[in-house]
Amino acid sequence: MLEHYLRERREQRDVLLMTHIVIGYPDLDTSLRTVEIMVENGVDVMELQVPFSEPIADGPIILHANQKALNAGVRVEDCFEFAHQVASRFDIPFLFMSYYNILYQYGVDAFIARMGEIGLKGSIVPDLPPEEANTYLDAMQTHGLDPIFIYSPSTTDERLKYIAQCAGGFIYCVARKGVTGADTAFSGELVDYLDRCRKATDLPLAVGFGVQDRDDVAFLKGRADIAVVGSQSLRVLDADGVDAVGGLIRSLV
Repeated sequence: MLEHYLRERREQRDVLLMTHIVIGYPDLDTSLRTVEIMVENGVDVMELQVPFSEPIADGPIILHANQKALNAGVRVEDCFEFAHQVASRFDIPFLFMSYYNILYQYGVDAFIARMGEIGLKGSIVPDLPPEEANTYLDAMQTHGLDPIFIYSPSTTDERLKYIAQCAGGFIYCVARKGVTGADTAFSGELVDYLDRCRKATDLPLAVGFGVQDRDDVAFLKGRADIAVVGSQSLRVLDADGVDAVGGLIRSLV
């Protein structure tokens, strides 16, 4: 169970680290090497994004990675095969991050059943609100997987509690309004928001959108359980190559 794993890991570390890759960017071999380097350098959990043509929650860096992976011919079946390989090889939990259209076109139950078969632990579907998620939630429960739902700074206290009732594993707390890749002010306003999140759920809290360096991770100690690094690892990959990603991870854990 994902929540149990995270709580056990948190007994050893003040803040856990979750990273994000787009499967097939810049190619499948490099994606595999990136996962390997991230795990070797201390990542606790990882989300694997299935490339999609309209990733509405993502900024230009991750959008570019999605488009390049699709242009290279990466398809859903490639993503399942890739996820099976890494889940079998590495001893950390892997999640799918995907937009709902992919699940819908594939068949929601079939998609989620396949996730369970290949060893994934859950999924993040950022454009699926819980009010419209009954089919998804039923299938996730049937196959023993955790549905990760999202909080944002504009979410009301009442809705925070409602979302928590549908979620499993952990809650993904978006640190600011907007899409991935922009800077985030790690300030008192964020502290107040995370306090509201903590009051709404007993699940572990992950914070993403703008985590870039050791200071950002340190800011989250005592306020959240998981720091999520996505766009920054892609920046390093693009600028300095896959081996440099290991240095980034070491600087954060």
